[in-house]
Amino acid sequence: MIRLSAPIRRSASVASGIVILYGCATQPVASPELTAGDRITTRPGRPGFVVGAPHGDRDVATDEIAAEIARRTGFGLVVASGVSTPSARQASAAYERRVLEAAQGPLRFYAELHRDGRTGCAGQIAITTVGIDREFALRLRTLAELVRDAHLRSGGPTERLDVQVEPVDAATDRAPGAGRAGILRLPERGLQIDLPRCPRREWRDAYAAILADFLTQAVVLPVGR
Repeated sequence: MIRLSAPIRRSASVASGIVILYGCATQPVASPELTAGDRITTRPGRPGFVVGAPHGDRDVATDEIAAEIARRTGFGLVVASGVSTPSARQASAAYERRVLEAAQGPLRFYAELHRDGRTGCAGQIAITTVGIDREFALRLRTLAELVRDAHLRSGGPTERLDVQVEPVDAATDRAPGAGRAGILRLPERGLQIDLPRCPRREWRDAYAAILADFLTQAVVLPVGR
């Protein structure tokens, strides 16, 4: 049975009360592999824990949501933007290096935000995983649903989105180049979180808070029964 912390049961943010923001100010980093206009923004945080948005300009508002999650959780932050097609491979390699630098050691947990490529407003939150078995994925899905419902009971007119977690549910609409052959091969545990349009725009604040509280509890969720 998953027990939510008292602040979540009261529909408040876990992270805002108990997590210290680690590290220094956000820093844009210029890499020799990148072309003019390409940028990778980093901020170190809790060692081993990083949240990222590799397509911060193309996947609208994922950069802002990732920054808010990092602020609430204390995770390190890495955001890439302005990457052009000719330099995509080099930019991907540079982005991976920045993630490892932000981890300040072994990458224990990595969460990455993407847009859901479909045009609908809502849909579902689809989470691709690495280092997570079916039983643990079930617990993650239950945790996400409990956190979501606790927030929405006290919030405004924000739609309740279904949550799908691999391997319990089929992963949907993975971002090109992501997945286990990409950066998700690096962490001990990793989540790629695909968000529909409205949670990234109209409901951004609500779902940034939901995801921050979900990730705060997910990283301490016991593996066994």
